[in-house]
Order: sequence, then structure tokens, then C-alpha cells
Amino acid sequence: MFKHQNCLLRNKVPKLGEIRGIVLFCCMVRLEGMVECFDGKLWGYYVVVSGVEVEALVAGGNRRVNCTINGKITIPCALMPRQDDFFILLNKEVRKKLGLRLGERLQLQLESDTSPYGMPMPEELGELLAQDEEGSALFHALLPGKQRNLIYLVGKVKNPDGRIRKAVAVVEHLKDFNGQIDFKALGETIKRYNRL
Repeated sequence: MFKHQNCLLRNKVPKLGEIRGIVLFCCMVRLEGMVECFDGKLWGYYVVVSGVEVEALVAGGNRRVNCTINGKITIPCALMPRQDDFFILLNKEVRKKLGLRLGERLQLQLESDTSPYGMPMPEELGELLAQDEEGSALFHALLPGKQRNLIYLVGKVKNPDGRIRKAVAVVEHLKDFNGQIDFKALGETIKRYNRL
């Protein structure tokens, strides 16, 4: 038997569901971390989490989690592997909202993300995919990371009209490029729809 914060496991974690053959598990852990920064230019700020502390979260192979930082903000993210541990990227928007500085200690609460996409689907994109069979098929044929890319692209727009325009642009782009994403061309399509 393995007891880990709010999880009680007996030989295996209870199965919640399955998406694309990935078994989903539910667990929540609380831990502490510190804001650090990579030396290179690819990634910036992050927080390391112990592989031992999140073992129950990644037991089923799904590293997508919802991370609550200092009890103030919850972000969908991935536990990125780093030797025997993992790290969570802290983008500029999150650091600014919380006023985070390098070396600052953080209280983290991590919960398995059992949502279909690993992040919230914007209502506008979800509705469009529900109505457009071809667009939905092309979208759902994408790898999960590409789906999240497009979901983020639409979801970051603040006003509903803008989200609708961007969702239509994304789906039309997928149709025009046979389900492939050409980000430069997608940017041009989005600009065209923004001018409508």
C-alpha cells in the first residue's frame, strides 16, 4: 500500500477513464518548490518537483496536471521530465500575475488533469467543432500537443467575438492544409479573419 497526500493506492491507482488509449488517473499532491531559471534561451523560469512526490500523478503515463500556485492561480501544465525529477514551466503572464521572483518559494497543489485536452476548451471552438464535422475530424486527428496549441491560441483571446473569429480561422486553416498546421500560414489566416 502506498499513501501519498490525498491518494490511497493499493497496487494500482483507480482508473477514471480512457482517452486515445491513455488510462487516466486522479490524484492530488501538495508540495513546495522554488522559482528557478534555465541558462539557455529555449525555456525560461520553472519550478522543480520531486519525482518521488509526484509518482502517483504520473503512474498512468499522463503528465498533464492542474497546478495551483500559492493558492491564488491554477494553470494547466505538464510535468516535464528532468533526470529523476520533473519541472513545471512558469510563463511571463503567470510570473507577472503572482509577482514571482527568482529564488522565491512556492506552495504548489498538483492535481491530475483528466480533461480530454489537458486544458479548458474555449466554448467558441468547442461549438464550432461540434457543428463542423470535417473540421472536427481534422482537429481530433492532430496529436494532443498540437490540439492544445490551437486551443491555447483561441482561448487566450479576451473577447468572445475575437475567439469566434480565431476559432473559424483555425478550423478553415486545418481544412485548407489537410489537417496540417503551418503556423506562418495560420498567422496570415488569422489576420485575414480579424479584418472581417
